[in-house]
Amino acid sequence: MTADTAEQYRVFGERYARGTSPTYERLALAVARNRQLTSLIDELPPPKRQPNLLFGATRYLGGPVDDDDAFHTWIQANWTEVAGVIRERRTQTNEAARCAVLLPLLAQLPQPLALLEVGASAGLCLYPDVYRYRYGDHVVGSETSPVEMNCAPAGNVPLPERVPEVVWRAGLDLNPVDLTDDDALRWLDALIWPEHHDRSARLHAAATAIRADPPNIQAGDLLTDLPALAAQAPAEATLVVFHSAVLTYVPPESRTTFVQTVSALPGHWISNEGLNVFPDIRAGLAAPAEPDGMFLLALDGHPVARTEQHGRSITWLDSSP
Repeated sequence: MTADTAEQYRVFGERYARGTSPTYERLALAVARNRQLTSLIDELPPPKRQPNLLFGATRYLGGPVDDDDAFHTWIQANWTEVAGVIRERRTQTNEAARCAVLLPLLAQLPQPLALLEVGASAGLCLYPDVYRYRYGDHVVGSETSPVEMNCAPAGNVPLPERVPEVVWRAGLDLNPVDLTDDDALRWLDALIWPEHHDRSARLHAAATAIRADPPNIQAGDLLTDLPALAAQAPAEATLVVFHSAVLTYVPPESRTTFVQTVSALPGHWISNEGLNVFPDIRAGLAAPAEPDGMFLLALDGHPVARTEQHGRSITWLDSSP
């Protein structure tokens, strides 16, 4: 299994961290070359071997990530504690800026909306109507919002004129994150990549903005509990089930079951996932692109845009309606 783990870290460094986090690119490639570290990681269950969990746990515990040798030494000396955090917690990156790539779709759907996020974490993406957005010179949202997203548009992006009207919002997560819990917020902060200071500031600003009206996030499984939660949405609103960077952590066979489940629900389904997560959606691209760390945004199973994984850019596809 060590070879598989080494390849996982190599791909993470070269495809996802490169160009956006020099620290994690360097560290992931160093882990990929280090048989002692990959052997330790292989002691964990396969779903727990992901780079974001290892690096997040290290930073959560105050370990070093700026020097490869120091990281190696620290991991070996503190492996029991690191493994404990990894086994206990999940990758639950809650990037509110992903709302910026969802907004062009949400604004076009029949209003008002009932939003249901799968893999909601702390639910920050359930509040697209609370934030302010800047797409180049095009700005939308309240001037008084404490949170502003900057998203670079390319292609014929249907830039929204207003934020959506949301009358109901709920989330589903195996382990919901309580925004009123300071330690839970510290874990979310540890999952943010080292150089992304803007994301850390946005996390805390968004958490402060919605703590007074925390979202309804239910503990449950996306394969078995989604229909019951969706049934609670008001009939007069357009149901929108959405998710970002969630299904990549679900086995391929379970993704197929999820697609069948979500497709049977009323309303619409928005996915924002890695290019290889849904092969059938990727097949809908006019010229399928090579995996490059960008996500593929889709509406009801039809690809519409490529998006930067943390919401920094959106490139509308020529074939998009």
